[in-house]
Amino acid sequence: MFILKKQSIFFLFLLFTVKLFAQKDYNISEYRVSESDVSNDFFAKDSTANALVIYEFGKSYVTQENFHVFTEYKKKVKILNRKGFKYATVKILLYKNTKRSERVTRIFASSYNEVDGRREVMKISKKDIFKEEYNEHYDLVKFTIPNIKEGSVITYSYLLESPFIFNFNNWEFQEKIPKLYSEYQTSIPGNYEYNIKLIGAQKLDVNENEIKKNCIVIGSASASCSITKYVMKDIPAFKEEKYMTTKENYMSKIEYELRTVRGFDGTVNDYTKTWKTVDKELRTSEDIGRELRKTGVLKKIIDFSVEDTLAPLEKAKKIYNYIQDTYTWNEEFRIFNDLSLKRLIKTKVGKISEINILLHNLLRKNGISVKPVLLSTRKNGLVTKIFPVLSEFNYLIVQITIDGKKYLLDATDKYLYFGQIPFRCLNKDGRLLDFKNGSEWIPIADLTTSKTYLQMDLKMVDRSTFEGTLKSYYSGYHALSKKKEADMNPTEYIEKFENKHPNMEVDTHEIKSDGNDVKIFQEEYKLIYEDENSGSDKIYLDPLLIKFFKENPFKLQRRSYPIDFGYKDSYSYVLNLDLGNLYEVVELPKNEKITLPNNKGNYSCFYKVEGTILKLIFTINFKQAEYQSNYYKHLKELMNRAVNAQMKSVVVLKNK
Repeated sequence: MFILKKQSIFFLFLLFTVKLFAQKDYNISEYRVSESDVSNDFFAKDSTANALVIYEFGKSYVTQENFHVFTEYKKKVKILNRKGFKYATVKILLYKNTKRSERVTRIFASSYNEVDGRREVMKISKKDIFKEEYNEHYDLVKFTIPNIKEGSVITYSYLLESPFIFNFNNWEFQEKIPKLYSEYQTSIPGNYEYNIKLIGAQKLDVNENEIKKNCIVIGSASASCSITKYVMKDIPAFKEEKYMTTKENYMSKIEYELRTVRGFDGTVNDYTKTWKTVDKELRTSEDIGRELRKTGVLKKIIDFSVEDTLAPLEKAKKIYNYIQDTYTWNEEFRIFNDLSLKRLIKTKVGKISEINILLHNLLRKNGISVKPVLLSTRKNGLVTKIFPVLSEFNYLIVQITIDGKKYLLDATDKYLYFGQIPFRCLNKDGRLLDFKNGSEWIPIADLTTSKTYLQMDLKMVDRSTFEGTLKSYYSGYHALSKKKEADMNPTEYIEKFENKHPNMEVDTHEIKSDGNDVKIFQEEYKLIYEDENSGSDKIYLDPLLIKFFKENPFKLQRRSYPIDFGYKDSYSYVLNLDLGNLYEVVELPKNEKITLPNNKGNYSCFYKVEGTILKLIFTINFKQAEYQSNYYKHLKELMNRAVNAQMKSVVVLKNK
């Protein structure tokens, strides 16, 4: 049997090797579909890929006739399996305003299949192209390429015309499937100046630039053009994983932001403003600026007062708790438009900016030094720091200063303690608005460590039953989630715990911490644990009765973007198991410890026996909120060891 199995494995390996070397290269040099494009049926570099972009080409340029931006686009895709069929549906978003809109023409699309040794081509018809309103700012053109099978090759092309010179076409080199070749060419007249950003970890294989003289001529005036060519090859699929902000921060692409337009008549229009200009516009605006200045509406808050004798910190906490308890966030993220404190005070429900502006105004009225802070949430993406782009901000909090100490406050969540902001806000930097001295960037971070500490003290009362206590301690964002979870029906809370730990029965449960505005959440269970393997002469006991991680969240071979926890993290589990005179320990798992490079984190699991008591200390510490991608393999190994310890550790006990 062993010889046959070995021969079978060798035969399968030989088949794979023959197939690998027999595969002809995909045709990445052109849009035309080649024989190898159709005949190939796998992609050796990424066996998990459902589809593969063989060739992609784009060219954007400004025309002299109407100064519109035109983009020619071509794409050739291999469908590798049924999960890749979705890539045969193409969606094109067209930007619009009340006066003008983008349009797409010259749509051509085809599928290619090999049937009985011959090539079968099916083209899309015009009746299969649909246009619909997507939202107030975009229309959507959509079509699905017909006759898709496993192994199909699809091609499609179109011409996009935009009357919006500020909306120069961005180019995404990377997407959720791998690409063999992606090329983008641009021609930009010299009188149009753009801020150009290359985002992502992938490097350009070609980055060429030249100047073409007199590419646009209007009467006696003319402009030269900057001609560029960007190429990336062998681009891996972008694979999302836990502990990251939005993928838009890391997918490789080129973005354009219009800075200045110099007219042929000598006029100059600056589209990218300075923060000094933006500060003035925000201060005098009819929305956010007007609401930040309002004091009259505060008189309508008749049920609230702050004693002048209170110390500034206590006064600030009282105001903060009042806003938390009185007003409810409607989960809208818009922060600049349609703001009304009057409406908020009347309905008790409002936007993020309305609630925190009301907090700002009440604090200021009561003598607290306070300023608003604009930021972008983790899912919204990182903001541009080299010049102001207000559309990138979607959130507003406040910063107060008392006795030289600064606190960031957000009153939209009643479970936050004073000085804590929601996890969604932990996204590197925010813009502190100071209309007198000028705005500035400030870090948006939690410098403390969020901790979970569990201590289980159990005693064996008979050969299958343990009784004892579980004491739990949570801080930071771990406490925040536990406060929300515990604020349910007590019976449901206990049932949830018992369902998660089916061998445990809760006798009593007590929450030791008081109220929502606490940094630490503590609780204590008195419980009974029934071990299903107990009762025999030899017991194989799982000592990690509560698991922090049941699987490794890091599964990629390589990760090119940071590991972003949002905050520093710590997990501890302590077990004191008194076996009495019933059993004795005959075998323990090996003690182990692993430390990240530069002591940036660690995992350890230590066992020892003292008399009749089995002791275990299990810890995981992440000493940074964010790790660069070169730490990925180390974090992956650390979590492998920690998960294996939690899921596979066994203590062997023998009947005395």
